[in-house]
Amino acid sequence: MSSLVFKFQRRLKKVDNSKIFQGVVIGVIILSALLVGAKTHNLPPLAIQILGILDVAVTFFFVFEIVIRFMATPKKKQFFKSGWNIFDTIIVIGSLIPAGGSGVLIARLLRVFRVLRLVSMVPELRLLINALIKAIPRMGYIALLMFVIFYIYAAIGSIVFNEINDVLWGDVSISMLTLFRVATFEDWTDVMYETMAVYPISWIYYLTFIFLTAFIFLNMMVGTILEVMSQEHENFRAQAHGESAEGGEPASRAQIDKLEKELQEIKALLKQQAPN
Repeated sequence: MSSLVFKFQRRLKKVDNSKIFQGVVIGVIILSALLVGAKTHNLPPLAIQILGILDVAVTFFFVFEIVIRFMATPKKKQFFKSGWNIFDTIIVIGSLIPAGGSGVLIARLLRVFRVLRLVSMVPELRLLINALIKAIPRMGYIALLMFVIFYIYAAIGSIVFNEINDVLWGDVSISMLTLFRVATFEDWTDVMYETMAVYPISWIYYLTFIFLTAFIFLNMMVGTILEVMSQEHENFRAQAHGESAEGGEPASRAQIDKLEKELQEIKALLKQQAPN
């Protein structure tokens, strides 16, 4: 009995890992995204009925696919230890909510999130998301420093420029919104020229702020993400080649050293067995 179950799991695992099946799943996800977009247009009743049938078919396919993946896992607890499996399961269960009655809006919103399954199906996209998630703690300290700079400049702007334009510099919170506009270069020169009409040297205030936020801190954010992404690429490449990223040295180097040691032992044995 156990052997039959094992063979059945192996077949399901083979189906789940096959490129054809993965391509079909990605195609259905894209179809699901197109269905969500098509429903936002004014369509004739016949087209709406066809879209409804296709939506039901897509939902049942997602259920079928997640069941195959779950059944192909030997230890069922291991299935839910993967964050991507939990993510896919939540989306699939959310898609099963009926679209009638008061749950229409919730059901439609949950069906929109089915497009995110494309992230869990494509390894390269998973790599990007994992890198972004791992970069968040480092980016948090940069964001905290940015907030301190924003707060200092907002306080200065509220004190100095309050009488010039109360709408832009009324208090610290409004001043921070104004500075965000300046940092994103959204008509920031209009704000600067307005204050320069009263304080000619106020351009120093804006240029130093832009230099700190738009150039230094933004580049620090980008550098952090690129560093983490590079590490993730190395780990992914090591796993793809059966190597280990731990210890700072790939497993392939250890394998080469082991082979060289075995060759030396073989040479020593051959020398001992060779006739004098």
